[in-house]
Amino acid sequence: MAGKYRVGILGATGMVGQRFVQLLEDHPQFEVTGLAASDRSQGKSYSEACAWRLPSEMPASVRALRVEAPRPPLDCDLVFSSLPGEMAREVEGEFARAGYLQLIERQRAKHDGRGGFIVTNPNCSTIMLALALAPLNIRFRLESVVVTTMQALSGAGYPGVASLDVSDNVLPFIENEEEKVETETQKILGRIQDGEIAHAPFSVSAQCNRVNVSDGHMAAVRVKLTETATLEEVRDCLINFSSLPQELRLHSAPARPLIVRDEPDRPQPRLDRDAGKGMSVTIGRLARDRVMDYRFVTLSHNTIRGAAGAAILNAELLLATNRI
Repeated sequence: MAGKYRVGILGATGMVGQRFVQLLEDHPQFEVTGLAASDRSQGKSYSEACAWRLPSEMPASVRALRVEAPRPPLDCDLVFSSLPGEMAREVEGEFARAGYLQLIERQRAKHDGRGGFIVTNPNCSTIMLALALAPLNIRFRLESVVVTTMQALSGAGYPGVASLDVSDNVLPFIENEEEKVETETQKILGRIQDGEIAHAPFSVSAQCNRVNVSDGHMAAVRVKLTETATLEEVRDCLINFSSLPQELRLHSAPARPLIVRDEPDRPQPRLDRDAGKGMSVTIGRLARDRVMDYRFVTLSHNTIRGAAGAAILNAELLLATNRI
């Protein structure tokens, strides 16, 4: 459609790839014109190649699109990628060198991209945590953070964790996850100094668990603040937080990036993961803590706010700020 940027999706048949397709349907700025996936899907129409796993119907606009190899050229201007880590580095670098803007749904190592450029998302749990911590760090300055995550099955992709492993069970290990949450949170909430990112000085300790929930990552968070704050001040700080996406009224930006619930049994994945069309982070159980200063529980939709939705919001922000 005239006036829209043409976008391609790498890993289009996977769980996050399907989220990209779903969220980009009828988007005012982007139109899906290219789909790419693994060898077994190439040459087929998207409706043939993709076992659609989302509750909504596959958009009619992509059903007949032919699935291509995840290599340039691809009929698009921008590329959204949800490729698995083992093939992502090489393929995404090729698209960057070929002049495509690349938006990828999880943190990668730095690539040697020339011509185009690559914009990465943080880890899906880090996005939720960093959004909840950002206003507290701005207002009161964080000294230390302890976080324990309970992460949904969809975060492992499809087919993901074996049913017998997770049924009647909790898995207390997700490879490299704890390290990502700790380092990426400090990076995101750091600052630019002499052209480099100076990590935030507060400490982060993370433990990550896989739980038997379809969608929605949850975290129990405890924080120690540098400056004194009352419970009401902390609550108001979270409730009133907004940032540039809200100021610019970006299409995918929720009106309220943080939603604070006062009920004693919220947030819950089934009830709160779709808040703000899946782009809001819900916070509850806010209270004083006897060891740290304050504690709370936070939750967000891991394949929307934590993956595809965040990458699309990045692209909208790049357009709104004339970076593309």
